Amino acid sequence: MLYFDYAATCPLDKEAAQLYVQTAATCFGNTSSLHDIGSQAKQLLETCREEFALMLGAHKEGVYFTSGGSEGNFLAIQALLSSTLKEGRHIITSIAEHDSVQHTLEKLKQEGYEVTALPFNQKGHIDLKELEHAIRKETVLVAIQHGNSEIGTIQPIKEISKLCRKNDLLLHSDCVQTFGKVNLQELTQAVDSLSISGHKFYGPKGVGMVYIDPRLHWQPFYPNTSHERGFRPGTVNVPAIAAMTLSAQKITAKLKEQHHQLMQLRQHFLEAIGEIDEQTIVYPADLPAIIGMRLKGLEGQLVMLECNRYGYAISTGSACHIGQQTPANAMAALGVTGKAAKEFIRISLGIDSTEETVRQLGKVLVSLVSSQPNKGS
Repeated sequence: MLYFDYAATCPLDKEAAQLYVQTAATCFGNTSSLHDIGSQAKQLLETCREEFALMLGAHKEGVYFTSGGSEGNFLAIQALLSSTLKEGRHIITSIAEHDSVQHTLEKLKQEGYEVTALPFNQKGHIDLKELEHAIRKETVLVAIQHGNSEIGTIQPIKEISKLCRKNDLLLHSDCVQTFGKVNLQELTQAVDSLSISGHKFYGPKGVGMVYIDPRLHWQPFYPNTSHERGFRPGTVNVPAIAAMTLSAQKITAKLKEQHHQLMQLRQHFLEAIGEIDEQTIVYPADLPAIIGMRLKGLEGQLVMLECNRYGYAISTGSACHIGQQTPANAMAALGVTGKAAKEFIRISLGIDSTEETVRQLGKVLVSLVSSQPNKGS
């Protein structure tokens, strides 16, 4: 089967896999243990922390390792709310946030917080004027995803940061889809926290990282926790962290080359579906690897299953959202509802994608549209 669902998860890099096994066998100590075996694991952990700080252009004191993006988003938001710059219980976010952020905010609503969720404009971006208008005296936090996982737009985080700092607001950004695809060093300086997940850039599943500005004085969500300086409980997964660090180093070393290749592959795909232009809607994207689109008149789940039958793995949106059988969050943010929203499919490109395979996938979609009596109209 040909894989076109890299935005959901990536295959594990072979060198990272080898490092995982090697580390698990030779550096298995608990980082909290005081003996030499524990100290060896602790030293490796701190080396990984320093490497991520270098990649982000940040202070290593702000780097915390987690079990992935969902836990990272939850804990980062909780940490920021424990260190707000002013009194208040109002949060601003977007309609298109990943479910892990939306579910965290739903929990906070039950605790008395108010949440304003902003839509996207036609280009798939947050409107800065709408964001500014939504800010109240009691607003304390803004949580805006950097790169959307469903249509691939990138939000103007630096401009959002200026509004936040002007109004004494803290800013969290989910960078799960952008780490390893764009340079995040400037963004790191603009936010108060960010989250990433290893399996989105060819690292292991079940491991991620959060950066929190070390100037903030946050309180642990879990009391009396010793691991990761109180950020999360549980024995630190050093082998996975080491493997994630290696995959991160490899992917960030070739950002420009990778971007150019993905732009070309995207163009090849769009050319392949050119003859059904009138029956397709391809949403704007800043990340070339993510192609969010609709085939008019064809339900996305049907298209996904037909592609699977032909040997192509695509999706109908965020993997964490599919189980609910509801339209993609990005469709709601764009104001696309009803049957039209259920037409959405996502094709995401990665390391094994080639011109030949993207053109083959394009031909499959053309055949699906062409086989419809009304050709999707």
